[in-house]
Amino acid sequence: MGLAGVLIGGAVLLLRTARATGSYLPLVVAGLAFLAGAGTLAVQGSEGTEPTLRLPDGGAPVPAASAGTVAAPCTAPPAVDAEALHHQAVDPDGFEHTVAELCARDGCSPVEVVGGAGDLGADIIATTPDGVRVVLQCKQYAGDHRVGSPDLQRFGGTCYAVHAADVAVLVTTSSFTAPALEYAASCGIVCVDGTELAAWTASTAPPPWTARGDQGSA
Repeated sequence: MGLAGVLIGGAVLLLRTARATGSYLPLVVAGLAFLAGAGTLAVQGSEGTEPTLRLPDGGAPVPAASAGTVAAPCTAPPAVDAEALHHQAVDPDGFEHTVAELCARDGCSPVEVVGGAGDLGADIIATTPDGVRVVLQCKQYAGDHRVGSPDLQRFGGTCYAVHAADVAVLVTTSSFTAPALEYAASCGIVCVDGTELAAWTASTAPPPWTARGDQGSA
């Protein structure tokens, strides 16, 4: 308001001077100067004030820059296709990968499939969300081919000493003999048979590393 009063007063003074002298040139020059100054003030005002948007519900104004910012989307765990967990529809190498998919689905990271020649009894090495190192051996056997004590003994000889497992798990699509379960119980290996694998796959049973050596019966 003060600036407007000064400008109006100056304009009146210039008009009186022009009438007294009979020349309107000073008035024209002053008018051009006034327009230039007003334009400069308008530009400065627009640069110094961040535009705002008012919410349609009458909420507080929101800076336009903030209103246009898109929040980063929440990252959901990757979905696992049912076919990726079809343990009987794959070969033994594929079975290792289906079990690895289960580990990843249930929060393990990283999950490494290390089975193959010279694997020294480990097919999968996974780390749980709370940092537990899980070593898994996978046996894709037919229903009438039970996992025996020799399988458990070979795995038991390397899972802790070689692979530094916190939890050792042997997973099969079949079942275990009584001597195999006895050996597993004696050295803390978790045994997951075909029925328990199906429950784990369907998420109706917890991951085997939560069992910590809790064994079933033959």
